[in-house]
Amino acid sequence: MKSVTRVTILNFSQSTSENLLTTKQEPMENQVEDLIKEKFLCQAKFAQEIESLVKNNGFNYIDAILTFCEENKIEMESVSKLISKPLKEKLKYDAIQLNFLKKTTRAKLPL
Repeated sequence: MKSVTRVTILNFSQSTSENLLTTKQEPMENQVEDLIKEKFLCQAKFAQEIESLVKNNGFNYIDAILTFCEENKIEMESVSKLISKPLKEKLKYDAIQLNFLKKTTRAKLPL
C-alpha cells in the first residue's frame, strides 16, 4: 500500500509563511495603474502623441489625429472624448487656415 501524504499550511517553513503574510499590495497596485495608463489613452497622453506627430512629421493637427487613429486602429468617433481644450483650439485654427471653418472675428486681432 502506498502512504498518502497530506500537506497543510502548517507544513510550510516559518520563513515561507511569514513572507506570504507580509507581502505588500502597494507595488502591485502601482503596476496595475501603470499598465492601465500604458494601454488606455487619457487626454494628456493623447495630446502628447499628437504633438509629437505634428512636430516630428510636419503634419497639421487634423492629419496627425487621422494618422494616429489609423496606426492604432482607433475609431474616429471615440477620439472626441480624448481631445483636450488646447488641442481643440489648435484644431480649430488649422480648420480655419484650411478653409474648413469660416473665419471668426475673435480668432485674429486686426493689424
